[in-house]
Amino acid sequence: MSQQAHLPSEAAEPETPHLDFAGTTPYEDYVRADVLTHLQHTLSDDPGEMVFLVTTQVMELWFTVITHEWETAAKALRSDDVPTATAALKRSVRELEALNASWRPLAQLTPAQFNSYRSALGEGSGFQSAMYRRMEFLLGEKSASMLVPHRGSPRVHAELEKALHEPSLYDEAVRFLARRGHEIPASVLNRDVSKRYEPAPEVETAWAAVYSGDPDADTARLGEALTNVAELVWRWRNDHLVATRRAMGAKTGTGGSAGVAWLEKRARNTVFPELWTARSYV
Repeated sequence: MSQQAHLPSEAAEPETPHLDFAGTTPYEDYVRADVLTHLQHTLSDDPGEMVFLVTTQVMELWFTVITHEWETAAKALRSDDVPTATAALKRSVRELEALNASWRPLAQLTPAQFNSYRSALGEGSGFQSAMYRRMEFLLGEKSASMLVPHRGSPRVHAELEKALHEPSLYDEAVRFLARRGHEIPASVLNRDVSKRYEPAPEVETAWAAVYSGDPDADTARLGEALTNVAELVWRWRNDHLVATRRAMGAKTGTGGSAGVAWLEKRARNTVFPELWTARSYV
């Protein structure tokens, strides 16, 4: 008898995966793909509208997960849990890269292509996105007036109002620096967090001290994670500006805003400002 005959036989691999389920598939139950792929209701006959609609919906999903990451980071910083905060920020950097890549299908729209379905948007505009507004609030870009468009949706309005009056991600980072012994004045620590964050020289000094110290310290790693976030947010805003300028020039925005002029103003706002200015003093 050959040696081969004494070897245990391997279990035969199934030719096909399990295909028969009592209801919907477990994948569908978890992902809700059928819901997602039936949320597209175009309002024009132009085939390009589908690309615009799906891309915009994908952006909303990325806003949702990035907001989740930044809220996780803010909560962790309140507990002085820097590793958890930094891990969430690093994940959000990869997610921001994917979000920014979402502009690619729209980045080369000509005015004629955009005009072919622009009327379907009516007064709809990206600045009306509630989840994007929550992202901006977490960055410290607070404005009570931005709640106004959502008065007709009580749940969304309540969520945004709550976010407006909570410390931003950067507020939590600055408070963390204070607990680590950096001299942050009470005027910063006890500021009205429903207002837009304004830079303070003492915070700049604190970040300069962080960057002048051990580059492997958790505060330095936190600073770099926040800086990576800030850079990609700036890139997002500029990619939005360029795509809009290419598609519609200087025309009024779909939501009645100044269009490109509005986006140019937004792009000039520096996220986490002292993290950038402090580098001049290291």
